[in-house]
Amino acid sequence: MNMTERSKSSLPQALTSLALGREAPYRQRRATQITALVAAAFFMENLDSTVIVTALPQMGRSFGTDPVGLNIGVTAYMLTVAVFIPVSGWMVDRFGARGVFAAAIAIFTGASVLYGFSQDQWSFTACRVLQGAGGAMMMPVGRLVMLRGTEKRDLVRLIAYVTMAGLVAPVLGPPVGGGITTYLGWRWIFFLNVPLGLIGVGFALALIGRERAAAPQRFDLVGFLLRGGACVALTYGLELLGRAPTPCLAMTVFVGAGLALGALAIRHLRCAAPTS
Repeated sequence: MNMTERSKSSLPQALTSLALGREAPYRQRRATQITALVAAAFFMENLDSTVIVTALPQMGRSFGTDPVGLNIGVTAYMLTVAVFIPVSGWMVDRFGARGVFAAAIAIFTGASVLYGFSQDQWSFTACRVLQGAGGAMMMPVGRLVMLRGTEKRDLVRLIAYVTMAGLVAPVLGPPVGGGITTYLGWRWIFFLNVPLGLIGVGFALALIGRERAAAPQRFDLVGFLLRGGACVALTYGLELLGRAPTPCLAMTVFVGAGLALGALAIRHLRCAAPTS
């Protein structure tokens, strides 16, 4: 092979290397932007879960009920998150990470707005259930987007940023919630998420691609019911442990039911798993 032929054969390789070299900074910048978006969503979710505790006494007086009874809203949120987290993977394959993540932020923010207009304990609890459905999708889908768009060498560093945002929110929650409740009223606590949510939806639609699975798997309804029932029973049973006096019989029944449903779920998943 003469020099001319060698130069011709090496030209495509040189152009490919040049294109990859130009694409690397762009991918790294995009991964950093997506990480900032996921960190902001994680911050918003943890901040909301913290500030609501400081507002419960004033909310109880506004609703004319015992503030301790409003803990049912906190429990309802935890149970909804526990049920819907396993569905997040299938949702991404079926509808794409872009739409699911943006919808999760929108649902979480919309539920926060509805909080501000709650008139009694049960409307408040219903809003918490709705917000739990959005919160259950936000972080699993956000982490999945990060894993797909981040180079391995940058993954630990970017995950540390998201974790830091989640740790800062519980520290800021009590003073922020106490200040807003004291000077503006408890309803304004929930309106705090509106600007963050609107910005988050816009950036999610702008930064995350439209990729989705070519052939999504069929939704496993039996597995969902078994896993969801196990999570609800175990979470509620362990939540009863913190009550005074502790309802030992009810706690034992729910924990036992959760363990039994969990065993059935594991058996079902083993039978439903595809064999190679």
